[in-house]
Amino acid sequence: MDERVRVVIDGEPLAVLPFTTVAAAIAIRGVGGTRRSVTGEPRAALCGMGVCHECRVTVDGHAHVLGCQTPCRDGLSIETMR
Repeated sequence: MDERVRVVIDGEPLAVLPFTTVAAAIAIRGVGGTRRSVTGEPRAALCGMGVCHECRVTVDGHAHVLGCQTPCRDGLSIETMR
């Protein structure tokens, strides 16, 4: 069975497979980055294992969550810092 979980990324709904990471959901959605650098350049997940911290997002109101380490669950609200 192909059950999906529904998340909201920057106000836009998206259905993904269970255990998809937040960083992967953001990439699937086609968002160009998760945050901006101090010079204004878009930044996105780089290492995929929680070391680089480039995937920081706000999840359910909690800022600076590592998107590559956070699995999606039904109803999750994700805000990029772009």
